[in-house]
Amino acid sequence: MRIAHVSDSHLTNPEGVATSVGTTVALLRAAGHRVVLHCPGPLSRCRRRPGEVPSLSVPTRPYRLALPRPPSAPVDVVHVHTTGPLGVAGLRWAAARGVPTVLTWHTDLVAYAAHYPEIPIGAAYAGMRLGLRWRAGDLWALAHPGPGRQARLAALGRTLLAHTTVLIAPSAKTATMMAAMAGRTPIVVLPTPAAAPHPDADDRRRLRARLGIPADAPVLLAVGRATPEKNPELLLAAFAQVRRELPAARLVLLGARRHRLAVRRTARRYGVVDALHLLRPVPRDRVGAHYRAADVLAFTSTTDTQGLVLSEAEAYGLPVAIVDTQLVERPGTGTTRPVAEPSPAAFGALLTRLLTERELRGAVIRDGRAAVAAWSRDRYLAELVKLYASLPPVSAGTCHPKARRGDASRCS
Repeated sequence: MRIAHVSDSHLTNPEGVATSVGTTVALLRAAGHRVVLHCPGPLSRCRRRPGEVPSLSVPTRPYRLALPRPPSAPVDVVHVHTTGPLGVAGLRWAAARGVPTVLTWHTDLVAYAAHYPEIPIGAAYAGMRLGLRWRAGDLWALAHPGPGRQARLAALGRTLLAHTTVLIAPSAKTATMMAAMAGRTPIVVLPTPAAAPHPDADDRRRLRARLGIPADAPVLLAVGRATPEKNPELLLAAFAQVRRELPAARLVLLGARRHRLAVRRTARRYGVVDALHLLRPVPRDRVGAHYRAADVLAFTSTTDTQGLVLSEAEAYGLPVAIVDTQLVERPGTGTTRPVAEPSPAAFGALLTRLLTERELRGAVIRDGRAAVAAWSRDRYLAELVKLYASLPPVSAGTCHPKARRGDASRCS
């Protein structure tokens, strides 16, 4: 099968979209499918790989802005992962040529718009390219928080799905969120599987020693950005609660590139700055060492569409604690993760129990590993290929399905 994957996130970006795209492309190629990944690449032509598009680094951001260059070779399926310039170009290219289109909804745009000004800007661009007749009032509403922005983002979501044959939701939470926008576009829940544990060079004791953490200290780990949408305030407040019961406990926050000073100020306010290890992102093959060195993964985000780090941690036998009740069910088995109310007292109490209650820890670790084994990479690949094979033919120059009035004036 010939498949074009399109992503505005380059594979070296240490975040969930790039991880998911890289996993999917690698599995398809290993199975013998002809896959071209269209994503941002270097400006220099001689340094770009097939499919990569010239791009520029975005100041203060860990991603690159690529030219809206769509696929060029004939393909059987276009699989779009983002809604930036490249993703929109892929949708329009597929619609003009009658190629079935799969869109994976990796990011909660409505939630992220409150924290990233580029989301409304990108929404305005995408809407205009896809046929929404934005007026000055629409652009003004997009630029300002409130119901007006949400209404315009919802209109954009309907337009994007009008160009889509099938929408992939990486969790039941995301499927529920997108149901109101989907119209007649079917939604399939297909989580990205966790990678197998990596044979890291650093073991638990060695990494702890390198970080200056005593071998017997209880260690909480958080993996990902320390930006406001990930709720580091709750994480630090809950950690302060844990320290009241376990004074030797440490918190490792891995992946903090921005807002580092703000995180340290907050930690100082809660009296835990001396027990905080604030680490910048590391290559993916080194993340596993940090899972091995920790005792519990603490996850305070409520804006994630899947929370891939949850399954990654469970693959390493690390128990996880969350506050998002909509991500409580593990892919694969239907078992549930430990969850608490999003308050410092409740979440701190859950973290303390996972650190101190041996039977609870054992049960959580066992269920997590079973879920990872049940939702294997082979099972994910089989479901994805079956989905591709089931896609109906589409008439060139039409939307998938036909757009309702006001959603898209044309798709070619």
